[in-house]
Amino acid sequence: MVRVIYPGSFDPMTYGHLDIVQRSSKLFDEVIMAVVGNPGKSPLLPPEERTELIREVVKDLKNVSIGSFQGLTVDYAKQNDIKVLIRGLRAISDFEAELGMEQANKQLFPELETIFLMTKAEYSFISSSTVKEIARLGGDVSQFVPPPVNEYLKRHFSRGTK
Repeated sequence: MVRVIYPGSFDPMTYGHLDIVQRSSKLFDEVIMAVVGNPGKSPLLPPEERTELIREVVKDLKNVSIGSFQGLTVDYAKQNDIKVLIRGLRAISDFEAELGMEQANKQLFPELETIFLMTKAEYSFISSSTVKEIARLGGDVSQFVPPPVNEYLKRHFSRGTK
């Protein structure tokens, strides 16, 4: 049985993220989407709300579970006996950043293998940062995020939160 971790801030989850987890769920026995609390970022959504939104979006993917952690991904992988890490790539710039992280992870946990999956072309320009900016300015993000995320963002920004 091959268990994999797909970590990310998912702030918010986009169709690009959904594409990667759907495809991963066909390749592996179990996929754990792990919401990472990154102290270097100021998230829009609290980790608990991100986790609940993701759970709602992936509820039909029977071999996908949701977790969360703070700290190093390699520590989470070790604690949960996971030897494969999934990372989604949109462009060459993503690869450069991810390659550095992969090499550092390999030094910290040599047994951990990283697999890069390219998002489908139609999702290659979507980033959580872009989605947040469009939503913050009152734009329609329904073509970029799954319906539960879209509804959350509409409620969040209709309250006057910018």
